[in-house]
Amino acid sequence: MAGHRIFGMSFASIYPLYVKKVERKDRDPADVDTVVTWLTGYDEAGLEKAIADEVDLETFFEQAPAMNENASLITGVICGVRVEEIEDPLMRKIRYMDKLVDEVARGKKMASILRGE
Repeated sequence: MAGHRIFGMSFASIYPLYVKKVERKDRDPADVDTVVTWLTGYDEAGLEKAIADEVDLETFFEQAPAMNENASLITGVICGVRVEEIEDPLMRKIRYMDKLVDEVARGKKMASILRGE
């Protein structure tokens, strides 16, 4: 069974959309990096390499240095679906990332977004 088509999208194509979303709401675009690095364990150089290499989302998450152990605390609705109820592990990780960026755009406090860290 083939994976969802979003799995093949490059992180490089999605990252600027995240930044634009945050900027449209007059939030700091650097906060996108903060939440993505918190979730995945990538550092700034790792994010830049993933963007430059145009890795797809499946590879991006497979190569993530260390998914944050508190990622399971991310709950709520994204794209009409409860994040915590998504069965496919890769889709759940992608939606975790979407949810974190949404919270940045909404102006939620970073301590809350990072689940108390």
